[in-house]
Amino acid sequence: MPIYEYHCETCGKNFEFLTFGSEKPKCEFCNSQQINRLISTCGFVSKGKAGEVTRQSASASSCSGCSSTSCGSCSA
Repeated sequence: MPIYEYHCETCGKNFEFLTFGSEKPKCEFCNSQQINRLISTCGFVSKGKAGEVTRQSASASSCSGCSSTSCGSCSA
C-alpha cells in the first residue's frame, strides 16, 4: 500500500494519500477529485567500485536549467 503525494488543482494544496486497491483519492482539504500525483524525492544507497556505501538523494532536478526540487511544478 503505497503513500503518494498529490496536488489539488482546485484549492492548490498538497497532501499525501495511502492507497488501498483501486481507491480513488480526493483532496483532503476540499474533497475535489481534480488532483495530480506528484513525483516524490527519495533517497537510496549505492555501493561504489570498492564496495563502499554512498548515500545519495534524488532531491536535485534532472531537467536542464531547472532549479526546482519537485517536478510537480514542471510542465515538461
